[in-house]
Amino acid sequence: MKVFVTGASGHVGSAVVPELLRAGHEVVGLARSEASAAKVEAQGATALRGTLDDLDLLRKAAAESDAVIHLAFKHDEMYAGDYQGAADADLTVVRTFLDELSGTGKPLIGTSGTLSYSNLGHTATEEERVPSESPRGAARNEILDATEVRGAVVVLPPTVHSALDTAGFIPILVNTARRTGVSGYPGDGTNRWSAGHTLDAARLYRLAVEGAPAGAVLHAVAEEAVTMKEIAEAIGRKLNVPTESIPAERAQEHFGALAFMVSRDAPTSAEHTKALLGWEPKEPTLLEDLAADFYYEQR
Repeated sequence: MKVFVTGASGHVGSAVVPELLRAGHEVVGLARSEASAAKVEAQGATALRGTLDDLDLLRKAAAESDAVIHLAFKHDEMYAGDYQGAADADLTVVRTFLDELSGTGKPLIGTSGTLSYSNLGHTATEEERVPSESPRGAARNEILDATEVRGAVVVLPPTVHSALDTAGFIPILVNTARRTGVSGYPGDGTNRWSAGHTLDAARLYRLAVEGAPAGAVLHAVAEEAVTMKEIAEAIGRKLNVPTESIPAERAQEHFGALAFMVSRDAPTSAEHTKALLGWEPKEPTLLEDLAADFYYEQR
């Protein structure tokens, strides 16, 4: 298949592209800069210069492809405090793809996050429904409810980890600990995040393009629950700084852009995903990667 990938040069995209190429697919990757285009082309894909705001370009690329994987998101806007604005832009992109692909039956693989399941009081499964009123809920639901495309959504954990991860939540927590001299966790640190390795996630995107049924929710989760205290302790050990609880009134000061996320509890299962597509995570765990050196190298 010819697969159009947004976010092709990003953290997860830079693993998805070679995964698709190794499986014999042709890849066209959206690239918003010359540096990003060079990275995409170095992997053996075709770079298409443009941004998520170039809707006519996105529409044409989707029409000329056999499948679309939509990974890109305006993370800069989210980290700057405008999560809703970034989510609204994402919804516009998703609607553009759905409009162009309607009636074709082509795969449209979207992306969401397990933190959408926050504070449910139980381990989330693929059957969870996310309210359309939540920031990224509308885009997710419109893909899943589409009847004239083969729409599916890969749900990524907040900690998609590997040496490819240079700007995600874990690097931010590492840099925060280095800057403040404290590896912090919220409250008593018992709230849980799910985790998964970048290369395992890339395999899941490929499997989704190749065979996920319409309406499938796919959890790219290898570990259902890792506590924030465990994460903080692992970072503290490597940086040789103390691990401490950060009270709620100091969360914004300490965690900055992650303050509204670090206290969420979102354990998540992937058992249905594994059974549906035969996907089995096989890469290192989050704590194993946190014990390695790459997250602590100055980049």
